[in-house]
Amino acid sequence: MSDKSWDRVPIDAQSIDAPLSRAAVFLVVTVASDQAALATICSALDGLDDLVKTVGFRDLSARLSCIVGIGRGLWDRLHADRQPQELKPFSPIRGAVHSAPATPGDLLFHIRSERPDLCFEFERILLDSLDASVSVVDEVSGFRYFDARDLLGFVDGTANPTGLDLPESALVGDEDADFRGGSYVVVQKYLHDLSAWAQIPTPVQEAIIGRTKIDNIEIDDDDAPRKSHKSLATIVDADGNEHDILRDNMPFGRPGQREFGTYFIGYSRYLWVIEKMLERMYVGDPPGAYDRLLDFSTPHTGATFFAPARPMLQTLVQVAQQKLSAAQ
Repeated sequence: MSDKSWDRVPIDAQSIDAPLSRAAVFLVVTVASDQAALATICSALDGLDDLVKTVGFRDLSARLSCIVGIGRGLWDRLHADRQPQELKPFSPIRGAVHSAPATPGDLLFHIRSERPDLCFEFERILLDSLDASVSVVDEVSGFRYFDARDLLGFVDGTANPTGLDLPESALVGDEDADFRGGSYVVVQKYLHDLSAWAQIPTPVQEAIIGRTKIDNIEIDDDDAPRKSHKSLATIVDADGNEHDILRDNMPFGRPGQREFGTYFIGYSRYLWVIEKMLERMYVGDPPGAYDRLLDFSTPHTGATFFAPARPMLQTLVQVAQQKLSAAQ
């Protein structure tokens, strides 16, 4: 679907290929252990598409969308007969200098729009419907910063796949046919030490990132003593094939609290691609030569989900509701 056509109709839930937005909410929750909570969750997921249309219809040009990702633990509780092949909880990563923690999460709601008030309204109604069935683990409101830059001053998301390359990189294919059209999702909340970052010269910043700061030109670092963030985040398999992911990172911050960060969210056809990317960043390539960006950016969360395609989400919810009814 073209960008302009999104303006004429509401965007279906689970539209991973929906346009990147100027505002977003990242909401991670855990689900209470009782069956009543599970029934409430199923009802909310069943009505997700209608909620997108109800709130989004107020301004179709604002392109409201929502993607829900389901964690492995909740997937099992939904009585699903099958699970995505690679789905598992986020594994903590421990490098010699930096580590990435794993934090709880049963559901991820990635809410996007050109208008932050629509994101707010959608989240408000959603949480009202979920009520005591969930506990909020993490809630971040992000914004697009100038020309898609992060708070470190560099353009973010340049390597995102586009056109026909997007589904090839971000959506599961025939290798796991039951879950075709879905996507593995990994999220991490990073906080930046902007004061320390500002103390290093721009050429050093550029060597760390792997791109020029002003005009976003890729820097060749093949002969450099340390790989850049760009190079460490580039994944090539044993056959020489490069594997991309779809990033929709967002800056966030509270200047009064001296909180400045980036919310990383990556959608991938294969979970191993993101896992390998993070391993290269934290452990290093070669080991010990870690991503120097981590000297200034610290992860505070880490969770993995699977975002099923819309028909699969509907089937999953219907089966769970039937089994819950039969158990009563």
